[in-house]
Amino acid sequence: MSDLAIHAVTADRRVDLLELFGANGAHSNCWCTWLLLTNKQFNETPAEDRRAILLGQVDDGLEPGLLAYSDGSPVGWCAVAPRERYARMNAPRAISHKAVDDQPAWVVSCFFIASTHRNTGVATALLEATVHHARTHGARLLEGYPWDKPMKDDAWGTMFVGNLAMFFNAGFDVVEHRGNRAVVRRSV
Repeated sequence: MSDLAIHAVTADRRVDLLELFGANGAHSNCWCTWLLLTNKQFNETPAEDRRAILLGQVDDGLEPGLLAYSDGSPVGWCAVAPRERYARMNAPRAISHKAVDDQPAWVVSCFFIASTHRNTGVATALLEATVHHARTHGARLLEGYPWDKPMKDDAWGTMFVGNLAMFFNAGFDVVEHRGNRAVVRRSV
């Protein structure tokens, strides 16, 4: 989409993030904290506390992701941050999102696109913008964990990690396959 504007989520964009995520915190009250917390922590953390965790990152200036705007309205989100910020990736039982090695990397971990703008290129534009965002924050390596198998629909919300074709088109290469996911990387 050529009319998109993409910006890092800073405190002045907090209201826009809340507008996009709506009452359900994007998907099932996750508030994009699924990777920020271990499985146990996530299951024990009420939705309002998950919301506070994400907004706390925004208020603390951590810029936990990017927002896409169309005609001034927020229509998409992509979480991108240093790998060490994601507790689930460092948990002993991590499988699909476990780090391949100890190279410092930033991770593209989640997409949420407004239903009115799905399948219009918003996620692709956000993914492409993560490269510049990560680079300007000192990253040298960017990785993702996209869905690797074709799906008829997204009944379980699994596409929040993106799909492999989208990452290929943005210059990522497969490092490893893990079940239905791939670990992809690109230098920034």
